[in-house]
Amino acid sequence: MKVLVTGGAGFIGSHLVDKLVELGHSVLVLDNLSNGKKENVNPKAELHQVDICDFNTMNLYFKGIDYVFHLAALPRITLSIQDPIGTSKTNIMGTINVFEASKQNNIKRVVSTSSSSVYGNQDKLPLKEDMIPNPISPYGLQKWVGEKWAKVYTDTYNLPVVSIRPFNVYGPRIDANSDYSLAIGRFLKQKSIGNPLPINGDGEQTRGYCFVGDLVNAFILAMQSEKVRGGEVINAGSDKAYSINFLADLIGGEKVYGSERPGDIRHTQADVSLAKELLDWEPKMDFVEGVEITKKWFEKNN
Repeated sequence: MKVLVTGGAGFIGSHLVDKLVELGHSVLVLDNLSNGKKENVNPKAELHQVDICDFNTMNLYFKGIDYVFHLAALPRITLSIQDPIGTSKTNIMGTINVFEASKQNNIKRVVSTSSSSVYGNQDKLPLKEDMIPNPISPYGLQKWVGEKWAKVYTDTYNLPVVSIRPFNVYGPRIDANSDYSLAIGRFLKQKSIGNPLPINGDGEQTRGYCFVGDLVNAFILAMQSEKVRGGEVINAGSDKAYSINFLADLIGGEKVYGSERPGDIRHTQADVSLAKELLDWEPKMDFVEGVEITKKWFEKNN
């Protein structure tokens, strides 16, 4: 199969590209390298530095493609709060561009990346796909809008688009150098330079994490599954939740507490029953083991 991955030079995208290459697919990567890195891209894949906001250029690369994985985004809540216009341009209009190029080039199926941020703060856990979204950040809203466009392209244009909602993805190649890094990336970076681990709020907020290898498997299964018809929204996360304090203890070192960040969700935990039903998927990686794998990668590469 010939497969295209937007954002394939990024943290998650590059792992997906590795797996697709391993499975014997011909892989084309589109990435503007604003977040991604050339060195992340598998040498057997074809990389083109293209921005998904540039429809006319991007559209040229969709010809002859069988399947599309859409991961390109500006993926941080804090950044979206600081720049709602710029992030909306990429996360909403860029997503529509990907769907339109897929429609025009008769792509068999698109697997699109949403986010658990669409849930916002809910009264019940675990978080299930039939809950009414309640995004509390521009990023969460942008991802929800992307899901709605996926349904429109499925129903109106007969382009099957399935949306995957990842939960707090971690693992090797995680970005530890950005101000918008996830907690595990920030913790690893600060510990490496001898600083205390910065915690926003009391540290008792909890997350249902997802190891990057588990998420990649969910993407692959979403491409292959005969039970998927398009328009579905499927969680990919853990049904076990861990506090930020627990994560900090796994990393090790002194902790320092600050104010809560606007847009941060208090608790996330995934209901993965739909993923089991439609994709025959559930997370395999133990969280403590996954953090240890991530720590070893970081120590070796930084």
